[in-house]
Amino acid sequence: MALYNPVSSDLSGLLLLALPAMRDSEFKEAVIALCAFNREGALGLNISHIVPDVSLHTLMRQLDIKPGLAPDRPVHVGGPCEPQRGMVLHSRDWQTADSMMVGKAWALTSTLDILHALSLGKGPDHWLVALGYSGWGAGQLDREIKQADWFITKAEDHLLFSCSAKDRWIQSYQSAGVDLHRLAVSVGQA
Repeated sequence: MALYNPVSSDLSGLLLLALPAMRDSEFKEAVIALCAFNREGALGLNISHIVPDVSLHTLMRQLDIKPGLAPDRPVHVGGPCEPQRGMVLHSRDWQTADSMMVGKAWALTSTLDILHALSLGKGPDHWLVALGYSGWGAGQLDREIKQADWFITKAEDHLLFSCSAKDRWIQSYQSAGVDLHRLAVSVGQA
């Protein structure tokens, strides 16, 4: 098994799962869809927590967009950075010049074009909406990974787009073949 080398690895398109011993309470049981990772830092969406009392239709109406054919879905708490900024993580079957490609299977769009497309029934087949994002400065995520805050695993479409947010953390570990009951809850020093 190859060892993970954060500085030379592109983690975009993978999931960061908070380990049970996560020290930052904001990220307890978090599942982060990692959208960008390079020497300057990282950006991801927390897809394991929902904004209370806000749905896609509520958000669209606040933006003066008629929901039309868009199914009403929960809105995720993407993270503490720019919580008023909306982002849509979606399949690559729909994109604009402003969409950012993420890994080999997703795109990230933060313009209103995607909400208009969803309202017309012409958006991507698979998508989720988040407000805000989770961000790390240069080397910060590397340090957190080395401190055993995060477990890195492959992202599967059903975990992103079909699984409920409340079940996503446990199901992501199960999909990775990890038994949460066997994980240590604290990190020691050798």
